[in-house]
Amino acid sequence: MARFSFASLAVYVLLLAVPTTLSADDGRGTLNVVFENDRAANTDRHFTHGSYASYVTKRGGAPDWAVALGEAVPGRLMDKGVDRIGFVLGQDMFTPDDIGRFDLIEGDRPYAGWLYTGMKLIAEERENLQRLELDVGVVGPASRADDTQAIVHEILGVQRPNGWDNQLDNEPGAVLIYERKWRRIDTLPLTDIEIALIPHATAALGNIYTFAAGGASLAIGQELEASWGPARIFPGLRGSDFFEAGERLHWQLFMGGQVRAVARNIFLDGNTFADSHSVDKEPVVGDLQFGAELAYDRYRLAFTQVVRTREFENQTENDLFGAITLSVQF
Repeated sequence: MARFSFASLAVYVLLLAVPTTLSADDGRGTLNVVFENDRAANTDRHFTHGSYASYVTKRGGAPDWAVALGEAVPGRLMDKGVDRIGFVLGQDMFTPDDIGRFDLIEGDRPYAGWLYTGMKLIAEERENLQRLELDVGVVGPASRADDTQAIVHEILGVQRPNGWDNQLDNEPGAVLIYERKWRRIDTLPLTDIEIALIPHATAALGNIYTFAAGGASLAIGQELEASWGPARIFPGLRGSDFFEAGERLHWQLFMGGQVRAVARNIFLDGNTFADSHSVDKEPVVGDLQFGAELAYDRYRLAFTQVVRTREFENQTENDLFGAITLSVQF
């Protein structure tokens, strides 16, 4: 294959994974496709694009081995009992501010790509969501992020990225992610409008990311129990890769924030086992997001706008990017 096609690979892997996990009578799982890009803020830098696809089984669709694996997790991290299993595939790309230059830009973030796949165990109740995920993949030229960006920019007729020869070297990567959310839903007096408060805690460990994070989201809408918010690309503030709208119209307006204490970010710290371009990262990074989500029957659509604080010392201003989430059940 002369050129890497992320969309084709995503569909191929997910179609292979789903039949091996589900039987014909397991009902509807959820397929998600997420695109995140900074063109929504008219920029082309830093975390400049991410593509993400996932499939999550219906409630109770986790196979016996996944349930047993969740029970074996120490520390009662999955004490609610695994009832869903999910598969993910993604590609992220990072660039400096000036992508027109060919030379290595000291003091600005490195060019880097991250191509990964993963599996997640999910335990969910009305007021609790637990998620344990392992993502593995490769950073560097093997991620083919350079080809993806060049192809897209050629199609759009915008500035060609010229500095990918300076990207991080090839390195296998892994990150183990644990997330827990709590939710309280109340109905506003004299209305059928609901409001939900959703605090969360997240921890990540690996040579890709290592950090601890916490935050909360606030949603207002109807049938809020149907969704924890839209799927997002890690390390963003994520909702859920599943929803249960059915014949109910679910809608919500939401806003939320997350603060991360960062010990490792390979896309700033550089390669783990070799010398590479790197920058001095900020130890604390925050995300603020707001958006809207709509779901009915088998379909969900969401848009999220994100403000991310400075991630490295020479960064002069915050980053802005948008996310579109499309979900369908089958």
